Amino acid sequence: MREKIIQKSAELFLTLGFKSVTMDDIANEMAISKKTIYVHFSNKTKLVEAVTFEVFANICEGIDGICNTSPNPIQQLYDIKIFVMQYLKNEKTSPQYQLKKYYPQIYQRLHLKQFEKMHESVKESLQKGIDTELFRSNINVDFISRMYFNGMTGIKDDTYFPSELYTMEYLMENFLEYHLRAIVTDKGLQILNKFIISNQS
Repeated sequence: MREKIIQKSAELFLTLGFKSVTMDDIANEMAISKKTIYVHFSNKTKLVEAVTFEVFANICEGIDGICNTSPNPIQQLYDIKIFVMQYLKNEKTSPQYQLKKYYPQIYQRLHLKQFEKMHESVKESLQKGIDTELFRSNINVDFISRMYFNGMTGIKDDTYFPSELYTMEYLMENFLEYHLRAIVTDKGLQILNKFIISNQS
């Protein structure tokens, strides 16, 4: 039952936002009593915490799968973008922003975990790009990895990139191109251009 509650809550939180979904909403959706939820989670904060780290674990698993099968680091970044967007329902409700605003302690813990995960996998990906001559050999892998994380999390801040001006799809697409253009070789640019063209059509 605990797993079912987490699953349904994740669905609702990602579709409607952390703030607007109540314990009553979850109970009604699942056709169970609110008491049943409280048996597993003493309050909404505990439930939000469980959902947040469950979603994070699932995304990590998906990203690992992509990293192990992608033919090259450029394709890998585009595949990860598509996977994350689909999983987070295109982030229409800005889940990260809401988490930061209403559950800052959970957000801080998640942010650190995201950094640890992304920093390592992006460094590996960058190195692979250098080894296959798709990325410039003189880039500082550690620095670029940190910059990428900072940019990726920064574009999700509604204060600077309001959702009424930019869709998450637009932001991720353009940030990805911006990031890759800075590090690709001529060989890498040929692959990147294919993605840019296919995304415009």
